[in-house]
Amino acid sequence: MIIAEYRVTGLSPQVIGELIAEAGPLWHERHQARLTARPRRRAVGAGAKHKFVFVDRRLATLVSLRHGTTHDVLACWFGVDRSTITRAIGDGAAPLLAQRGCTVAPDVRLRTLAEVIEYLGAGGQTGITDGTEIRVRRPVSGRKDRDKFVPGKTKQNAAKTMVLTDAEGHVLFCGPVRPGSCPDITQARQLGLAQLLADGPFMEILADAGHQGMGARTGGRVMTPPHRKFKKNAPAWYEERHELQRKAHSSRRIHVEHGIARLKNWRALARHHGRSEHMSDIVQAVAGLLSHQQTATRPSGSRV
Repeated sequence: MIIAEYRVTGLSPQVIGELIAEAGPLWHERHQARLTARPRRRAVGAGAKHKFVFVDRRLATLVSLRHGTTHDVLACWFGVDRSTITRAIGDGAAPLLAQRGCTVAPDVRLRTLAEVIEYLGAGGQTGITDGTEIRVRRPVSGRKDRDKFVPGKTKQNAAKTMVLTDAEGHVLFCGPVRPGSCPDITQARQLGLAQLLADGPFMEILADAGHQGMGARTGGRVMTPPHRKFKKNAPAWYEERHELQRKAHSSRRIHVEHGIARLKNWRALARHHGRSEHMSDIVQAVAGLLSHQQTATRPSGSRV
């Protein structure tokens, strides 16, 4: 029932089947390695057996990511104890899913920003980048650098990640999470975007005004909205031309907002209630799942 209903997990039965077939052996290998690495008091194979099978463990993880469902509700749903759900979701599922990368074709996945730039440049495609904020719990009183999670724009406790999509809004990359006060251009520089573009083939990356200045460092590869040359008493003709240029750039960039909206449909990214050190894995895991589903439902022969 859970596998067959798209609204429950956000994934089709085909994608879930491929996910389980791929991740199952990797999870069992890591689980056995973890058991053999620690001192044992029982022989290998002895002791209690998992009653919560791997398929149900992955389904519980998907439902938690998609809807932000509490562990108590999932425990009632699957007929197990709450601690069993907590262990199942926290047993390394998010890092395992995050390592899969973003799927752009049935046999092509992009795991790093360098691979994304190479893929876009080889196909002569346009990329679109933007930063998005994820609301988080307020850090405890007295914590060092508590205000780093408060961005200057929204004034809410948040973390930020950089999203890169193609011209159609398909997610290709999500960067690691940074505190909300980190500017978009700083995060792009930390990820090495300017250097990758400067050393790579000529291509076009559309960005917002928060990335102004990167165009000069990348040989014009990063396109941002035009600067205002008149701050006061601008001629009417200039105001009209500037507004047309700004709207033309915004209409080309709108697809990245659609990609971010599809990411935020996974409630784990709308507001994060867990530990901050797990956020990067969760963001990249959701990006990988979303891109896999988009690739599976994309008409054959369409441009990737």
